[in-house]
Amino acid sequence: MYPFTYSRATDVADAVRDKAGHDGSAYIGGGTNLIDLMKMNVEQPAHLVNVAKLALSKIEELPDGGLRLGATATNSDTAWNEQVKARYPLLNQAILAGASPQLRNVATNGGNLMQRTRCYYFYDLATPCNKREPGSGCSAIGGFNRVCGILGTSEACIATHPSDMCVALAALAPTVRVSGPKGERTIAFEDFHRLPGDQPEFDNTLAEGELITSLDLPEKGFAKHFAYLKLRDRHSYAFALVSVAVGLEMDGDTITDARLALGGVAHKPWRDLSAEQLLKGQPATAETFGRVAAHVVADAVGRGSNDFKIELARRAIVRALKQAAEGKQEAGDMYLGGQ
Repeated sequence: MYPFTYSRATDVADAVRDKAGHDGSAYIGGGTNLIDLMKMNVEQPAHLVNVAKLALSKIEELPDGGLRLGATATNSDTAWNEQVKARYPLLNQAILAGASPQLRNVATNGGNLMQRTRCYYFYDLATPCNKREPGSGCSAIGGFNRVCGILGTSEACIATHPSDMCVALAALAPTVRVSGPKGERTIAFEDFHRLPGDQPEFDNTLAEGELITSLDLPEKGFAKHFAYLKLRDRHSYAFALVSVAVGLEMDGDTITDARLALGGVAHKPWRDLSAEQLLKGQPATAETFGRVAAHVVADAVGRGSNDFKIELARRAIVRALKQAAEGKQEAGDMYLGGQ
């Protein structure tokens, strides 16, 4: 155990000031990921600023017809909110596919975005990891990389983002509102997380000291034609090997608008804008879905243990698109039984 100090912020401005006044500090909300990292000595903040009790837990309608999700609202409160269930069922399904009821009761919306990878080597201090120790190397490349990424990877890192909620958010395209030492600003969700490049130690585009205050969903929620499909080793409490979030708008059998995002395959939730364009104006047929799925994985790269993810992702995309087009919500969660 190592020593650290702790404080509880009274408002957003107090939290930002407190963090700026302590070197090596970190915000803590539910702590469902940060505490694990501290126990494993992967992260050793010198000071924690508790933001869990800030007045950021409301879920409320916006003047433009969207919905604001407070950053400190729990995942459970968000998933079971009546507005979320009715207008954004894709988000409801994705949240409920993640973690366990106990964790969802504590984990916050802002913290969900801030999750760090579950790559085995990131947690193993005895092995090199560029994300944990920049310049030391990536043990997953050439190692056991079954859970690692196949899209947008680099020679510095092939880790994946672990969130389910963020895959649905990538498809819904909210705005992330943040506050920091330089004031408030907004970040498009698509621009919030980063690909690894040659600096995999940076997971997102937040500036030093910035705090997430809300997620602002747009009015369009794809409430009629949607699907969240999660493929994992166990039926519960397991991270996705591949997940797919789909939102469609249909005119008869023709797709007029589309959103498509994947999880478990990249350093960030992977939204494919070009695949969405390929879907628009096309009939909702197996041929269309197969063509789009092949396009999404065309540049995928396996590293040995995770080669199977390429075909798994292709098939999952086809299935999720079919389910969304039919508007029939099947059990959107499958396990592979130790594949």
